[in-house]
Amino acid sequence: MKKYLFLVLLLLPAMVFPQQKLTLEEAIKIALQRNSNLIVSKNNLIGSESNLKSAYGDLLPNLNVSSSFSWSRFENENAQSFTDELGRVVTPPKSQDSETYSVNANSSWVLFDGLSNWANIARRKDDLESAKLNLERQKEDIIYQTIELYYAVLNFEKLVKVREDNVEFNQKFLEQVQERNRLGSVAIADVYTQQVQLGNAELALIREQNNLEDSKSNLLNFLAMDVLKDYEYVNPTEDNVVINTATFDNEFSSVEAMVSSALENRKDYHSQLFSVSSAQSGVSVARGGIFPRLSSSFSFGTDASKVDNLFDTRSYGFGLSLSLPIFSNFNIDNSIQLAQISVKNAEENLSSLERQIKIEVKQDYLDFEAAKKNLDVATKNLQSAEENRRINFERYNLGAGTILDVLQSDRDLTQAQSNKINATFEFYRTKDKLLNTLGKLESNKYE
Repeated sequence: MKKYLFLVLLLLPAMVFPQQKLTLEEAIKIALQRNSNLIVSKNNLIGSESNLKSAYGDLLPNLNVSSSFSWSRFENENAQSFTDELGRVVTPPKSQDSETYSVNANSSWVLFDGLSNWANIARRKDDLESAKLNLERQKEDIIYQTIELYYAVLNFEKLVKVREDNVEFNQKFLEQVQERNRLGSVAIADVYTQQVQLGNAELALIREQNNLEDSKSNLLNFLAMDVLKDYEYVNPTEDNVVINTATFDNEFSSVEAMVSSALENRKDYHSQLFSVSSAQSGVSVARGGIFPRLSSSFSFGTDASKVDNLFDTRSYGFGLSLSLPIFSNFNIDNSIQLAQISVKNAEENLSSLERQIKIEVKQDYLDFEAAKKNLDVATKNLQSAEENRRINFERYNLGAGTILDVLQSDRDLTQAQSNKINATFEFYRTKDKLLNTLGKLESNKYE
C-alpha cells in the first residue's frame, strides 16, 4: 500500500502541472520573433526606408523660418535741460529703451544637379529592396536552423528511449541468468558477464541523456527561452512508419533544373542583383558632379519696434545661382572611379554567389541522396538485427548458444536501432536543407 501511495505522490505533480508542449511550428514562430540577428536586420531595414525618404526630400525645396527680438537702453547721466524755440524748458530723460522685433523666412531649391537626385532615389530604392530580400533570406535560414536544432532534440529523445529499453532488457536478462545459475544450468561467469553488460548499458543511457539535455539547451538558447524550463517536444514525422524514399524523387529533379530553381527563388541572389543596380545608380550620382548646378533662393523679412507693427514693412528677395564645375581638384573623377569600382565589386559578388549556390545545390543534393540510401540500409539492418537477437536469445535459453552470442547480438541490435533513428532524422534534415538551398522554405506561413 505504501508503495502505491509513493507512486501516486511521485506522479501527482506531473498530472497537476503537465509539461508545456513546444511544437516545431511554435518554435519557428518564436525564433522569427526573438532572434537577435533578425531584430538587428529589421532595425536596419527601417534605416533603409529613412534613406529613401530622405532621397525624395532632396527633390523638394527647403524652408527655414526665424524670428528675433532685441532690446537696448541708452543712459546719459549728464543730460542738461535746455530751452526750445518756443521758450519752453525741456529736460531730456537720463535713459531711453528701444525694442526691435523681426521675422525672416528663406528657402532654397535645387532645380538641376545633373540628375543626381533622381539617380540617388533609384539607388535608395534598390538598397531598400536588397535589404528586404536579405531579411527574407535570413528568415529562411533561421527556419532551417530551428528545424535542425528541433530534430536534434527529437533524435536524442529516441536514442534515450533505445538505451532505456536496452537497460530494461539487460536487467531482465541478468535476472534470468542469475536464476539459471542458481539452478545450476549456467556458470557463474555468465552472471558476471551479464552484470558488466548491464553496467555498460546504464553508462550508455547516461551519456545519451546528457546529449539530450545539451540539445534542449541549444534549442532553447537559440529561441531565447529559459533553458531551465522543461518542455514536451512533438515529433512532426510519423513514428513507426517505413519511409518510402522513392516518393521524394519527384520533389527534386536534375541538378541543372534545381540550380535554375534556386537562382529564381533565392532571396539573397535577387538581393545581390539589386545591389548591382544600386551601385550602377551610384555611378550616375557621381557623374552628376560634371554638370552645372542650378538652384534658386527666396527670402522674406519684416521688422518693427512693436509686435503690433510687424508685417507693416516687408522685404522680399529672389535669386538664381548657377555653378560650373571647371576644376574640382580631381574630386569628381575620384568619386566616379570609386563608384565604378563598387559596380565591379558588386558584380563579382554576384558571380561568386551564383557559383556558391551551384555548389550548395549539388552538395546538398548528393547529401540527400546519400541520406536516402543510408536510411534504406539502416532499415534493412534493423530488421536483420532484431531477428538475430531473437534467434540467439532462444538458442541460449535452449542451451545451444553462449551468452556472448546473446550479448553481441544485443549490442548489434542497439546499434542498428540507433543507426535507424539517426538515419531517419538525417534524411529529414538533408531534405529540409536542400529545400532551404533551393529557396523554398517560405517564412510567410509562420508569421
